[in-house]
Amino acid sequence: MLISQLKIPFNVTFALRARDIVVSIGKKSLKVGLKGQEPIIDGELCGEVKQDESVWVLQDSKTVLITLEKINKMNWWSRLVTTDPEISTRKINPEPSKLSDLDGETRSMVEKMMFDQRQKEMGLPTSEDRKKQDILEKFKQQHPEMDFSKCKFN
Repeated sequence: MLISQLKIPFNVTFALRARDIVVSIGKKSLKVGLKGQEPIIDGELCGEVKQDESVWVLQDSKTVLITLEKINKMNWWSRLVTTDPEISTRKINPEPSKLSDLDGETRSMVEKMMFDQRQKEMGLPTSEDRKKQDILEKFKQQHPEMDFSKCKFN
């Protein structure tokens, strides 16, 4: 399972129809239940989700599968809703994956993190440091009348 998604399966012992199920996915809330019954889940999510990319499906009339697309894709959630007991995410061992298995956005983020880590280990500027240096150089070129020789930058 990707860290960017949260999959929540509900299995029941009786046949369901989609029209019997109530699922409401908010940016920071989730409500799940059967029509006319108290919700099974009704609370504030542990983090924010992309509502338009989060979905639910009824599989084989006995399983409701909710897939939440997390906004902060790099954090493990310690619980689904804030009223749930917290679990230790330190004990989670993610499945090893290849960079080629990741979607484009996540792959770019991981490659940037790996590059920055290597740069730090070699005592070289990270991608963020380089970006700041480029901005400073452009500013210097646009303002040749200014003397930066005695300036110190962190």
